[in-house]
Amino acid sequence: MAKNFRLYIAEELTAEKTIILNQEQTHYLKNVVKYNTGDTLNCFDNKNGEFLCQITEIGKKNITITVLSKLQDFSPCPDIWLLFAPLKKDKTDFVIEKATELGCRKIIPTITKYTITNNIKTERYTAQSIEAAEQCRRTDLPEITLPQKLEEILNSWDSSRPLYFMDETLQSRPFPEILAAETSPKAALLIGPEGGFSPEELALLRNSPFTKGATLGPRILRAETAVAAALSCWQIFAGDWRN
Repeated sequence: MAKNFRLYIAEELTAEKTIILNQEQTHYLKNVVKYNTGDTLNCFDNKNGEFLCQITEIGKKNITITVLSKLQDFSPCPDIWLLFAPLKKDKTDFVIEKATELGCRKIIPTITKYTITNNIKTERYTAQSIEAAEQCRRTDLPEITLPQKLEEILNSWDSSRPLYFMDETLQSRPFPEILAAETSPKAALLIGPEGGFSPEELALLRNSPFTKGATLGPRILRAETAVAAALSCWQIFAGDWRN
């Protein structure tokens, strides 16, 4: 029986290959969604695409699946990166989930002067992005880097990639207006912490040749709201929402 469930598999998937699922995946399929031998599910591997798979054996500790056929080729999301200052737990969870759903290709936790948490758990972020990718039907996973300081990021930045920082001082042009005149197929978005960027950080950002300040309307947004708004704007004007 097909139940339209989707699962990320860390191993490379190819036709007729047999995969032993890990204990966490096995527990979910056996005890939560109640799958049985012979049931099918869709699996993707962040490399070869999405495949129809079938449960061929259910053991005490592991489930075995067999790859039946390819459903779609691997299709990476547009080349948009997100740099964000980590927030409190639930808000960061929201950021990772929505960045994944909105097609972000790379996520860089960015430490600024007013970043309010140092409890950054990259493994947790990765797990959340996998769950979001399974739900939103993308065939790739966003790359999530280790935390980096803003100044270090800017010092090593590839100037061919525009970096748009969301300017809560409202002294920049509206983001849609900026994007309407842009032609670069790649970009990065920088969202600061709840306390905003420090005066020194703003000066550094405004004086960098590859950065552009942008506003997201006349109201001050929470950081997690700004992430969703900025990514949506970029997808509309330069990403795959145009397709």
